[in-house]
Amino acid sequence: MDQLELEIEEWRAFVEQSPAVDGRDVEELEDHLRAQIADLTAVGLSPDEALLVAVKRMGAVDELSREFAREHSGRLWRQLVSSDGGEQEPSESRWLEALVFAVASATAIQIARMTAGFPTEPASWLLRNASLFVLPFLAGYFAYRRRLALRQCMVMAVPFVIAAVVINAYPFVEGGSTEVLVAAHLPVVLWFVVAYPYMSGVLRSHERRMDFVRFTGEWFIYYVLIALGGGVLLALTAFILDPTGVDSERVIDWVLPPGAAGAVIVAAWLVESKQRVVENMAPVLTMLFTPLFAVMLVAAIVVYVATGLGGAFDRDLLGVFDALLVVVLGLVLYGISARDPSASPGWMDRIQLIAVVSALVLDVIVLGAMIARIGELGFTPNRTAALGLNVLLLVSLVGTAWLSARFLTGRSTFNRLERWQTTYLPIFGVWAAAVVVVLPPLFSFS
Repeated sequence: MDQLELEIEEWRAFVEQSPAVDGRDVEELEDHLRAQIADLTAVGLSPDEALLVAVKRMGAVDELSREFAREHSGRLWRQLVSSDGGEQEPSESRWLEALVFAVASATAIQIARMTAGFPTEPASWLLRNASLFVLPFLAGYFAYRRRLALRQCMVMAVPFVIAAVVINAYPFVEGGSTEVLVAAHLPVVLWFVVAYPYMSGVLRSHERRMDFVRFTGEWFIYYVLIALGGGVLLALTAFILDPTGVDSERVIDWVLPPGAAGAVIVAAWLVESKQRVVENMAPVLTMLFTPLFAVMLVAAIVVYVATGLGGAFDRDLLGVFDALLVVVLGLVLYGISARDPSASPGWMDRIQLIAVVSALVLDVIVLGAMIARIGELGFTPNRTAALGLNVLLLVSLVGTAWLSARFLTGRSTFNRLERWQTTYLPIFGVWAAAVVVVLPPLFSFS
């Protein structure tokens, strides 16, 4: 059975869920749908595009087809996102595009490294600017792939220029807290900028935002796999070169930075070209890690309720908790993006709700300890950034838990949960931008 037939079967199953539609109605509606698809393919649309348009045109199925179209229009992102309905480019052309941008990024980071004398000489400006030597090339790659207009490219370039001016004009105390916070938060800000060319400049579309969430999760998987393979390669290279007297650390200094930068674009190309591979991996990873994180979070709550945080809650522990909560949020987002929106609630949805509620309880415990510590010792750049992040995570987790519970009890749709995530997610980008731009002057760039 080809892909079009599978999609029609899914539409049929969706429509049959309504008690107001009997078997004869479904047969008649399917005939009408197929006729619409045939007419649309005859005028040049691909079968996938014809299906989406045909379903959206079928207003006679009351709200059912419109609901199906709204929930499933993002399902075909893998086929439609790279070509906008046009001819697919040869795979060699797509590879060459990625190679050009990857080499450009690798060259930029290598020139910057040599200019800074890294790692021999300390170079805090290189740490601050590292993402500016990589992510503009990723944005450029997507702008080229999506054939963005000149005006859209200029809009895309503005945040990069502003970020470069701000972080290099600020008089940071070298190695200070605000400089480290800027270096950590700037990649987050610029990643949201990359979303603009990825989504072809369509920022208001919830489906396109969820597409970018899928891309982010799948990009991360590929990048980790590339990093693991690269780490093994470098280790073997060091062992092989050791008897020759060649300084293997010097080789790594030359290979690692450009390799890490180029891998950012290569991983993006892999997501664009090999979606079906990760499509099979996503549900497996979600089913594996969601229960594990749920168990770990519940165990952490029991331990901390029993022992209390007390004086043990220092900066290092704060960083661990923040990282944990961010990972949980990422896992939830990736699980939502990999889920079939039309499927009924299942046991994995219940486990995900347990993980979310556990993370929510843990976040409340952390916030309580954090506020007490701030009351005792006052605000610092790190505490301010962490407090803001945890408040945002609290709101996100509350909304996710509420909508997940309503979905599990049949009082809401999965689409509402998706829209909550895609609507709230940009707020994290706004907060990261505030940490980069506003926080350093507030604390005198210390």
